[in-house]
Amino acid sequence: MTPPATANDALRAAIPLLRAAGIIDPARDARLLLAHAMGIAPDRLTLHLADPLPPQAATRFTAFIAARQTHQPLSQITGHRLFWNRPFIVTPDVLDPRPETEILIAEALRRPAQSLLDLGTGTGAILLTLLAEWPGALGLGTDISDAALQIATRNAAALGLGSRASFARSDWFCAISGHFDLILSNPPYITAAEMAALSPDVLDHEPHIALTPGGDGLAAYRQIAAQALRHLTPHGRILVEIGPTQAAAVSALFAEAGLTAIRTLPDLDGRDRVVCAAAP
Repeated sequence: MTPPATANDALRAAIPLLRAAGIIDPARDARLLLAHAMGIAPDRLTLHLADPLPPQAATRFTAFIAARQTHQPLSQITGHRLFWNRPFIVTPDVLDPRPETEILIAEALRRPAQSLLDLGTGTGAILLTLLAEWPGALGLGTDISDAALQIATRNAAALGLGSRASFARSDWFCAISGHFDLILSNPPYITAAEMAALSPDVLDHEPHIALTPGGDGLAAYRQIAAQALRHLTPHGRILVEIGPTQAAAVSALFAEAGLTAIRTLPDLDGRDRVVCAAAP
């Protein structure tokens, strides 16, 4: 891209590049990246489109567009993603927090909890969102990725939650002791056969360990179901995000493990998204 004279020139040059790369909404993405390159809020970009684009901003924008042409997710380029109206640091080491996961948050908030366990915490978005909403709660987030745990720790500090959130390396419950009022997880659930159909944004740029356990996609749920009752307080709850075809299988695993009050919640598109259960 040739250094443009104005921000609008840069925007007009970038949109066709993203369109040619197969980006679904090239105008939206170009605007967001231009605002990020200029260091302004996206909703103020229109006010500055006629301004000369400083050389440093032009260089940053060129790099951002080149990265997006490879289908690198916006959140990885900008370094953050809003989730439940809070900013979370995102890198290629963690799964990009999805809007669908807010269904799990909304359900969790229906009944306060004092002690939380987030299995496979990634960015820490689930755990930290709930701790921010419940000022008296304490929580533990686990992951098998040291890089993910570092990101979650940074997010906790950035949100002022470092004193109430702790993080530990654990393969599901392997390193966990104690009991919790609420156990949460958005585990890898994509089947091995489904991986090839993922968009390049996901398949080429997000950590596969956070996307799929291989096989039928249910391996994590088997481990979580088998040990959940050992770590729930009486009447404690467990909420897990699922793939849209997995509700019956995950519900059956929970029932076999002795969990009760099993329900499935849909997302805003009507697809099964969260399975809820409780300890007797």
